[in-house]
Amino acid sequence: MTAIKDSVVLVTGGSRGIGKALVDELFRRGAAKVYATARDPKTITHPDAVPVRLEVTDEASIAAAAEQSSDVTVLINNAGVATGASYLDSPLDEVRRDLDTNFYGPLLVARAFVPVIERNGGGHLLNVHSVLSWFADGGPYSASKAALWSQTNSLRLQLRPRGIEVTGLHVAYVDTDMAAHIDGPKSSAVDVAAAALDGVESNAFEVLADDVTRGVKSALSGDLTLLYPQLAA
Repeated sequence: MTAIKDSVVLVTGGSRGIGKALVDELFRRGAAKVYATARDPKTITHPDAVPVRLEVTDEASIAAAAEQSSDVTVLINNAGVATGASYLDSPLDEVRRDLDTNFYGPLLVARAFVPVIERNGGGHLLNVHSVLSWFADGGPYSASKAALWSQTNSLRLQLRPRGIEVTGLHVAYVDTDMAAHIDGPKSSAVDVAAAALDGVESNAFEVLADDVTRGVKSALSGDLTLLYPQLAA
């Protein structure tokens, strides 16, 4: 089991949304230190968090963050973007941005921090996925999260023998800025953060944070028309 109490944690994208809720919950559970990253460290508002400047697509920025946070035992890859790009109509750079941030970003951060966690005696990696890991929404955001899910599954196999457990968090709409334009039920970021850290502490392979996510995953073994009823027309 992974103990949050007395751990040292780095949360990417820790200034708002799920990331901010994770920072708050980590301190509530007794984390010894929490590094919260953002492109602008001044946006980190928790009084006890250590602000760290980080751009997850910039290897030099990641290396500097790893050097500054050399006592980390738990890494939470939360930072992400949703460009809303279209496969067929958007500039290819916009399509790539989703993949660069949501797939390559967590990979680059993991590559930098795995040696740190190993030196500190082992620990945990939590990657924040999405229900769209399993449901294509018509754009590259869901592709980036599907790729991250596969990456997480591979890293779990590679890192467990090295003393690092890996958990994937899957969640549908959450009441954050990213989903502000969505008109429908949304989970509380506070509840999602609590479920995610429950999963870390129990060494869960995956955390399915809401009914929508559980329903979509359960439909994966069925015919595609269960997820995409328009195909049955």
